[in-house]
Amino acid sequence: MSGPALHLAVEIDGDGAHSAAWRRAAHSPDQLLTPRRVARVAAIAENAGFTLITLDDGVLPPGAAPNPVGRIGAVERAAFVAASTSTVGIAPVVPVTYAEPFHVAGQLASLDHISGGRAGWVVTEETHPEASRAWGRPLIADAAARARESRDGVEVARALWDSWEDDAVIRSVATSRYLDRERLHYIDFTSQTYAVKGPAIVPRPPQGQIVVLGGPDRVPAAQLDVALVAGRDLTAVTTAAAAAGTPRVFAEVEVALDTPEATAAERVADLERHASWTDRGRLRHLGSADRLIALLGELSRHVDGVRLHPLVLDEDLPVLSRLVLPALSERRLVARPLPGTSLRSALGLQRPANRFAPAAVQEDAR
Repeated sequence: MSGPALHLAVEIDGDGAHSAAWRRAAHSPDQLLTPRRVARVAAIAENAGFTLITLDDGVLPPGAAPNPVGRIGAVERAAFVAASTSTVGIAPVVPVTYAEPFHVAGQLASLDHISGGRAGWVVTEETHPEASRAWGRPLIADAAARARESRDGVEVARALWDSWEDDAVIRSVATSRYLDRERLHYIDFTSQTYAVKGPAIVPRPPQGQIVVLGGPDRVPAAQLDVALVAGRDLTAVTTAAAAAGTPRVFAEVEVALDTPEATAAERVADLERHASWTDRGRLRHLGSADRLIALLGELSRHVDGVRLHPLVLDEDLPVLSRLVLPALSERRLVARPLPGTSLRSALGLQRPANRFAPAAVQEDAR
């Protein structure tokens, strides 16, 4: 663990963690897919002091009618948010079950350049058979095979981010040379389903390696910077955190908070009339801001951060911003990102050396 300060992340896809959250949103449904909506929510999270925002995604619609059945791609939303924020980290969800890792690596490297080094990547899987048809790819139905695709995808992306050395771009007017081709490298990766030679088409990200987050049950711990661990109670969460084996560990927590208008239980009951709140095996807090503060204080003894999944963003995010984060800050329990720092720096992670650079080669030879 990095220390006593807790890093807080928040998932801001859609209107909230409940599939019927849009029914309690403070905007009309047609505003959900607008740039103004995305920018407003991201600004609230940044001003509150969150270290990171995440943006869920998948090739299939996020829900079924009458719920919203569309979303803008997470990478596209992340790029838009990057231009309108300055301190918060931004991590889109990008499954590589069927997507081409070469293109994913380039998109994420571009996001890191746009954001000035604030990009992350949440690695997940496409589990529905319909996803394979949408991609026009053979179905990967086996859980072990999906885990293999995630593992290989992360390995390819990390190699591609190193395929440009940091000083490969020389921009020499005198010699009319933009690149030093000796500092570009082929990665020559072959898996069971594809081969990638490289190099990348985007220069090395400002962070060197983008912060990779994911479940250690799906991606090997050695490939992750941040493990996202779940459990229905504190014991399960702390056990998973202790076994993660990654530089940083974030707990997954779903929250429904008391508001001036209604209690958490009343708000959940109102939404349950339309659909049940899907059980994803995560710790769930229903109740007051004070009790959540106490829970986060307890979690800070076991994990480096927490990713919050608010029931309804328009109702829970203001309470988090007004009551929870200020109280945690006053108690010095949260780490607020500083202007001009990368996401890696905010999380206390070092910028890794390039595997192809001479200095790195010499270090490995020792």
